[in-house]
Amino acid sequence: MKYRKLGRTGIKVSEISLGTWQVGGKWGSGFDDGLAEHIINEAIDEGVNFIDTADVYEAGASEAAVGRVVKSRSEEVFVATKCGRQISPHVNEGYTVEVLRKYVEDSLKNTGLDCLDLIQLHCPPTEVYYRPEIFELFDRLKDEGKIKNLGVSVEKVEEGLKAIEYPNVNTVQIIFNMFRQRPSELFFEQVQKKDIGVIVRVPLASGLLTGKFTKDSTFEKDDHRFFNREGAAFDKGETFSGVPFDIGLQAVDELKKVFPNRENLAPIALRWILDFPEVSCIIPGASKVIHLKSNLEAVELPSLTEEEKAAVKQIYDKHIKKHVHQLW
Repeated sequence: MKYRKLGRTGIKVSEISLGTWQVGGKWGSGFDDGLAEHIINEAIDEGVNFIDTADVYEAGASEAAVGRVVKSRSEEVFVATKCGRQISPHVNEGYTVEVLRKYVEDSLKNTGLDCLDLIQLHCPPTEVYYRPEIFELFDRLKDEGKIKNLGVSVEKVEEGLKAIEYPNVNTVQIIFNMFRQRPSELFFEQVQKKDIGVIVRVPLASGLLTGKFTKDSTFEKDDHRFFNREGAAFDKGETFSGVPFDIGLQAVDELKKVFPNRENLAPIALRWILDFPEVSCIIPGASKVIHLKSNLEAVELPSLTEEEKAAVKQIYDKHIKKHVHQLW
C-alpha cells in the first residue's frame, strides 16, 4: 500500500481506502454484520487505514461494524463518518446546530469511539454552505474532544469551492472519475492552494467503469441503479455519475479499445484517478472481498501514459461531457 497526506489534517491515508455504503452486502440486500467485518478486516490486512462510513448507511449498522472492527485492531485506522442525511425532508431549514450536534454524539455512541477522526456534512443542500453558524459548531465539537477534523461531502464543484472558504474545513469528498472530470479544473487548483484533503467517491461510476455491464444487465428493484437513474430518491449524479446508462456503455466500449486485454477495467479507472496528485485517497465500496482485491490492484499499476490519458479525455469529450460537465 502507498499513502498520501490528507490535506492539512496531519493524517497519512492509504491511496485506496474503503467506503462502506454496501460493505454488508450489495445494494438493497440488507446488512450482513459478518460479511461487513470480514471485508473491513481484509482491507486493514492489506494496509487500508482510512474507512469512510455514515450514520445513514443501513440505519447505523455500517457505522457500528466499522467501530467494532477498528477497536479490535492494533493498527492505527482512521474513521470518517457523516451527518445530516437523516434530516427529513432533507432541506436547508432542517439543518440546525442542535440537530447536527446530536447526530455527532449519536455517531460516537454507535461506533463506540471516543473521538471521530473526521466528521463530514453529508451532501447538504447548497444553502447550508452559506450559513457560518453550522460550520462554527464543529469548532466547538473539536474543543470538546468529540471530533478531530471537519470535512464536507458534496454533489457539486461549486459547493466544494464554497466549503473550503471556511478555515475549519479540511477535506472535501467529491465524485471524480473518468466520467466526471470537472473537479480536475478549478476545484483541484483551489484545493492544492489551500492544502485541502480530497476524498474521491463513486470512482467507478456505480460499476459502469468496471466494464462488466452490458445493455442486458439488470438491477434489482431496490438497487439505486434501477430506481434512481433520474434522481427519484436522491441526487441523480450519485447513480452512474449522472451518465445515461446506454451512453455510458458506448463510452466503456471505447475505453476497452484503449485498454485491450483487460476484462476488468476497475483498476485502470482507479489508477487514472490516482494519477492526479491533488487526490488524497479513493474510497471505492466493496460488497465482496473479490471487489476489494480488484480495487487494490490499482496501487501497483503504473501511471497511465500520456497517450492513454489523452484517449480517456477524448472519449469523455465525445460521449460524456455534455451530459454531466456543467451539472455537477
